[in-house]
Amino acid sequence: MTRVLITGAAGHIGRVLRAGFQGHYALRLADIAPQADAQAGEEIVSADITRLEELLPIMEGVDVVVHLAGIPDEAPWERIRDMNIEGCYNVFEAARRAGVKRVVFASSNHAVGFHRRDRMIDNAVEPRPDSRYGISKVFGEALGRMYADKHGMSVACIRIGSFRPDDQPTAPRHLFTWISHRDMVQVARRCIDYPDFHFVVVYGVSANARNRWDNANVRFLGFEPQDDAELHAAEIAATGKVEDAREALFHGGFGCLVEFDGDPQRID
Repeated sequence: MTRVLITGAAGHIGRVLRAGFQGHYALRLADIAPQADAQAGEEIVSADITRLEELLPIMEGVDVVVHLAGIPDEAPWERIRDMNIEGCYNVFEAARRAGVKRVVFASSNHAVGFHRRDRMIDNAVEPRPDSRYGISKVFGEALGRMYADKHGMSVACIRIGSFRPDDQPTAPRHLFTWISHRDMVQVARRCIDYPDFHFVVVYGVSANARNRWDNANVRFLGFEPQDDAELHAAEIAATGKVEDAREALFHGGFGCLVEFDGDPQRID
């Protein structure tokens, strides 16, 4: 059975993947936060991704790393740097030293957030991060590309959309960007199970009627999302929530407006 290491296994996405992977893989679940007791086929480990020496032993015997650990939102540079930059490097480097064959990296739509929403974008668009957090995801994708090219590692980067802990889209932007729990599990499993690829970027998004992210270039993975945020459109409208006019201009939405003092008209 394929042995999969999940970093950040105690987080919202980590817990959903842990449940969804049950019975499909032998799991090694790593986090510095407390986790639920190990079930059959699971191993719980504690590791700080900012410390390379703590990652090296937990990589032994692993086939695939699903790297989720890190700061999940915008934050001061020092926190982003330590966890999402240096920590990400440590994960890839520890995996390389241990001979891990594949890394699945949790990237984000915020790596391309300043592309205008009126344009459908695919996985070949240039990076356009909307935040320090987005920059860290561009870094992770670039790091993955280098480890694939230089070290022969198979790397997948999932640009995750709006993942909600309660599995419900609740804001107008989610009608474009939501990914359900079962679709998150599916895209991760496709990235783990596909027999052979060098480097891929795939958008982690459900089959939303208003989706603006094109996965045609990675259709070979077999990712076929099942859920659609449009089923919740009436509920969202009933809340009275509306997007800021500037927020609605860009794929990154709210991520573009954090500390924003630029001119939207100059962003082509």
